[in-house]
Amino acid sequence: MFDTFLIGLRGGLAAAVLVGVLASHLVRAGRRGALRAVGGGAGAAVAMALGFGCALTFGSQELTFKAREAYGGWLSLAAVVLVTWVAAGMVREAQAQPPGESAPAARQHASVPAAAAFFVVGSCGVETALFFWGTVRASGDGTHAPLAGAVLGLLMAVALGWLCARGLVRAGQAAFPRWAGATTAVVTAGVLANGVRHLQEAELLGGLQAKAYDIAATFPPDSWYVVLLDAAFGFRLSPTVTQIVVWALYLMAVLALLFVPSRGRPRLAGARRRAPFGPR
Repeated sequence: MFDTFLIGLRGGLAAAVLVGVLASHLVRAGRRGALRAVGGGAGAAVAMALGFGCALTFGSQELTFKAREAYGGWLSLAAVVLVTWVAAGMVREAQAQPPGESAPAARQHASVPAAAAFFVVGSCGVETALFFWGTVRASGDGTHAPLAGAVLGLLMAVALGWLCARGLVRAGQAAFPRWAGATTAVVTAGVLANGVRHLQEAELLGGLQAKAYDIAATFPPDSWYVVLLDAAFGFRLSPTVTQIVVWALYLMAVLALLFVPSRGRPRLAGARRRAPFGPR
């Protein structure tokens, strides 16, 4: 049961954290009405993943390994693009708007966070859904422990995502874009690296055999800490060189865009932009 708990946690944690960041941004921007769209996008992705996994598990048609890897890889890339777009807009709004005022232009793009939630949950959900329905089929022997473990792992992931969102909502005006941007960048870099691995497994990208390092013999792949690092940050015991390069370049580029002030652009500590001789 513990093994399936870890699999459920691995499948849901990155998606739950990123959706939590999106939700916290909408709440702080005064756009609570858009939370329904984000919830709808995440719910549609869950339904799609469950339906897809059910059809492949119980139907007469089976998706080949390469096709499944390609599907997961393209979903991951779409999720990365949309989440990065939302994160960039989130930081721009935090820099440009006074405290308590939201950006009216961003309200025209409420569908973007919803689409980001859909692709994030979808990219993480297909493999988990296949395992979920596989455990339903295997539970015909009278035990439901594997299925219960997977469900508990997913619920734990949702709870951690909710805690992340709650903490970000309570963050200060200057601290929020830093914490939200850094969390989004790190988790999304892991999603991107996993997407690259999926595309390599599907033979759509080369370099699958070129390992950056291999410490699988040192650390048990099914240990809780390895699973947790994989779920939250996309950490792998034997990543390819391409994965590491893409992960590092994305992370450095996004952190630089979010946090390095350019000429004519205010720093993230927006609270200091006010004149020092204003009313206290």
